[in-house]
Order: sequence, then C-alpha cells, then structure tokens
Amino acid sequence: MAAAATLMTARGVAGTSTEDVRAAAGVSASQIYHYFADKRSLTRAVIDYQTDTIVGTQETLLARLDDVDALRAWAELIVAFQRNSGYSGGCPLGTLASELADCDADAREDLAAGYRRWQRAIRTGLADMADRGEFLPGTDVDRLATALLTTLQGGLLLTKTMRDPEPLETGLNTMIDHIESMTIAKTGRS
Repeated sequence: MAAAATLMTARGVAGTSTEDVRAAAGVSASQIYHYFADKRSLTRAVIDYQTDTIVGTQETLLARLDDVDALRAWAELIVAFQRNSGYSGGCPLGTLASELADCDADAREDLAAGYRRWQRAIRTGLADMADRGEFLPGTDVDRLATALLTTLQGGLLLTKTMRDPEPLETGLNTMIDHIESMTIAKTGRS
C-alpha cells in the first residue's frame, strides 16, 4: 500500500500502472491481484490508506487542538513541514481528490468520507473549547472545523503551486484569528 500511495501521489492515479506498483513494492502480479481485483480497487485502498496515514496518525494531536495556542502551534508545525519538504507534494488526499472526484463516484465518496473524518477530528478540540464555555453563545464548532480544514486544503494547494509558504501561513493564521475572535477571553464578553 505504501508503494502504491507514494506512486499515485507523485505520478497521479492515471500515471501509475499496476506494473509500476508491483515493481516498486517488489511483489508479484499475483500478489497484487490476490488482494485487489483491479486498479480501481487498488486506488480505493490507497484512499483508505492515505486517510489512515494523514488523519489516523493525527487524530490524537487534532483532539488536543483545544485552545488557540495549540491551534497556532499546529499551524506553525504544518508550515514548517511544508518548508522542510520544499513545498512539494501538498496533501495526498487533495491530490487524489483533484484527479478522481469528477470521474469516479465511488472514489469521490471514499475521499469525502476521509475529509469528513478529518473534519470530525478537528472538531473534537473545538468542541472541548465549547464544552468549557470558551466560545461565545451560538458558536458553531462544526462550521469552524469545516472552515479550518478548507483553509488548510486551499493553503496546501497554493503553497505547493507557488512554492511559497505565505498562502498557507496567512490562511491558517487568519482562520485561527477568526476562531480566537469568537472566544469569550478574546471578546471579554460572557
């Protein structure tokens, strides 16, 4: 799975053959076809793998994004990671989504499920803030989590394209500023 995910992220799904995956993984064709009926099923497994890799490994971290300082530290970590990677790659789920969302309904649904899982993971920390009474009444943590994920995805795409961290950094900081503006501590209201 790791070999297929790496190839599909770097070359795209269309640019990755089953033979490419076989060679990169060092396995036989029969081993691939034992687990995957065809390239489409392999691609859907890659989506699940990338979701688990990206979201699954971050769920505990994302759940701890339960105050503005933690959100800012997370944003700095993401920007630093992009700098260290030379601004290449972007988001593997975003890369797959841009290629598959319009041409494969099943893959699109798998990708949407991955994004919903990511949104829920981000929401967990924001919900903890709400549960502690840190947000103004009526603050919609679902919308904030969706907006933060959307900002992250757009920022990653622009940073990858422009080879510049400024779009990602500006987007995340602006969104976190917005989240902070909805806290009672920031507004001084109760």
